[in-house]
Amino acid sequence: MDVAHCHLEGNADAVEFCPHESYRHVLAASTYTLQEGDQPSRAGSISLFDVDADTARLDLCHRVETAGIFDIKWNPVGECGIDPLLALADADVYLRIHGLGCSSDEVKGWSLREIGDEKISSSMCLFLDWNPSATAITVGLSNGSVSIVSLAESQLETQEIWKAHDFEVWTTSFDIHQPQLVYTGSDDCKFKCWDLRDGPSKLAFQNSKVHTMGVTCIAKNPSDPNTVLTGSYDEYLRVWDVRSISKPVNEMSTCLGGGVWRIKYHPFVSSLVLAACMHNGFSIVNINGGKTEVIETYSKHESLAYGADWHKGVSFHEGKGNATLVATCSFYDRLLQIWMPESDLKLHRDIVL
Repeated sequence: MDVAHCHLEGNADAVEFCPHESYRHVLAASTYTLQEGDQPSRAGSISLFDVDADTARLDLCHRVETAGIFDIKWNPVGECGIDPLLALADADVYLRIHGLGCSSDEVKGWSLREIGDEKISSSMCLFLDWNPSATAITVGLSNGSVSIVSLAESQLETQEIWKAHDFEVWTTSFDIHQPQLVYTGSDDCKFKCWDLRDGPSKLAFQNSKVHTMGVTCIAKNPSDPNTVLTGSYDEYLRVWDVRSISKPVNEMSTCLGGGVWRIKYHPFVSSLVLAACMHNGFSIVNINGGKTEVIETYSKHESLAYGADWHKGVSFHEGKGNATLVATCSFYDRLLQIWMPESDLKLHRDIVL
């Protein structure tokens, strides 16, 4: 069910609902627009929205011009009461951190303020992920390198950078159960895991035989320390057991009909994932062991399906609602959509995260 929509000022590539309590109605959306000419440039923006499903409202409350943005992530909710921080990976080779605060304009509500940045290298920053304690960020770079950047008292500092792949690193993520491990995926079709202990980082494992095209996204199951998902330009969603990485658990895999650019686990139902499938819209997939089933597709976008996220609201978790808000965005048509799945997601609620 469609709730609300709008068009952004640039080509839309990422959306992220804030996970922090009292801020879960805040949605960030980023853009990346290549401006061609004699002196080409990569422009971008971050827009903050106030989302209200009950009144079908999607209100823009803040927008900031930036370099072209490839990825954004809110810091995870920790135990130390850290305020919401939004990390940006940009085309100007910087990792930047913005803090969320009250706007001086009371009507508009929220605003972002840059509190730190770090030039990672001379290569573009393509992807980022926070560690569970929000003290470090891993960044994938366009030259095949991966960087680990620490964050302490609003100060970013590059701790390590190494050549991890032959081509662009499209995805990198911390293992949320073992944060000393970092997964990486690249245009070289390789899926790797690195051990950060006793640096420099050491290769823990790799699989270079299964993906037939670039590895574009990796997601660890929050409720299962042994299960990790990968998505690829080859259009397949694969389920892996990290104890046996020679082949995926689901040998047949699941073809989603478009390059699998992003995968996000449902915040409360551990068997459900939301997938952005580039040329084939968005899918909600139920995963039960090695069995995967597409239970719903969403095709209201007319361009590359790039950004996708679940709302982190507690109404579903507390049994007050039957659906979870979803935000999706597509690239060239610059469309941001807010919608609710038609399927009864609680039928798949075997395990609560």
